[in-house]
Amino acid sequence: MTAATTDTDLDEAPVTDAGDRGSARRFGVLALAVAVVVGLLLGYAGGLLTPTLTRPGDNSAEAGFARDMTSHHSQAVAMGLLAFRQGQDPEVRQIGSDIATGQQGEIGTMQTWLRSWKLDPTGDQPPMAWMSDGAAVKNGLMPGMATPEEMAKLRAASGREFDVLFLQMMIRHHVGGVHMIDGILDQGHDDDVLAVAQVMKNTQQKDLANLTAALKRLGGTV
Repeated sequence: MTAATTDTDLDEAPVTDAGDRGSARRFGVLALAVAVVVGLLLGYAGGLLTPTLTRPGDNSAEAGFARDMTSHHSQAVAMGLLAFRQGQDPEVRQIGSDIATGQQGEIGTMQTWLRSWKLDPTGDQPPMAWMSDGAAVKNGLMPGMATPEEMAKLRAASGREFDVLFLQMMIRHHVGGVHMIDGILDQGHDDDVLAVAQVMKNTQQKDLANLTAALKRLGGTV
């Protein structure tokens, strides 16, 4: 598994009749791509600060969380990049940008943990095997994750339809993410992992409040 997330739809924005607007949008997309890479590098640097005197094992809750949450975050980053590029509502675009950069940085942290623990980025256990309710995986997807069909629908949407669909999908995605974070907070033992997980939870709960308010403002339903 690679920590960096790329969106195949993140190509150049088309030049519109207002060329300046098209150029500004291309610049914004490139700036966000740079911000995502910087966030990833900062996440790697933060992960290096984790003590290695007592390393979690390959089948530990910490290793399972780092691997599974990397996959979970990767989809959120892809969705955030789509929102930044395709969103019509300014708040939706900002939320997408914030989620993409923030969660890419957390991916860097989690992948650095695994390297510092001398563990592979992927293990031989099925998704969420580390959680007591691993059965929450449905059709191979962890809680809140969108299906390939749902992601294709999001990519094809535009205007208000895109904004509402993105908000609905990201709310569901974050609810699933918080469920997984609660799992490591309950089962984990590494103090640094627990501290980062708590920050993740606080951030996602704040995101959920903003996502829900934006959805309500646009007349959508959860």
